[in-house]
Amino acid sequence: QVQLVESGGGLVQPGGSLRLSCAASETSFSISVMAWYRQAPGKQRELVAGITRDGVTSYADSMKGRATISRDNAKNTVYLQMNSLKPEDTAVYYCMGLRVVGGNKYDYWGQGTQVTVSS
Repeated sequence: QVQLVESGGGLVQPGGSLRLSCAASETSFSISVMAWYRQAPGKQRELVAGITRDGVTSYADSMKGRATISRDNAKNTVYLQMNSLKPEDTAVYYCMGLRVVGGNKYDYWGQGTQVTVSS
């Protein structure tokens, strides 16, 4: 059982920046991939960015050039730095951890943190 807790959300103006954090309840060594998803009201949940334990990253096309995902295995924490935020970035952002055990995959989700981009 892995518990994930997000923080760092809030209200920012368009063009502003935020850094989200996600802390895991146990060592991230057991988690192969950590990622950020988001869900806006009335929309489907979508992948924002992901990172492997070795630091290989991927990003949604809409976030390329504006977001950076990083991982601190010692602190069991993953971060999402977002710059040049737009109103369409407004959503609840969720942290996800993917654990692989003997070829089986298990995912874990945080409760989410609200990001609102508005003037």
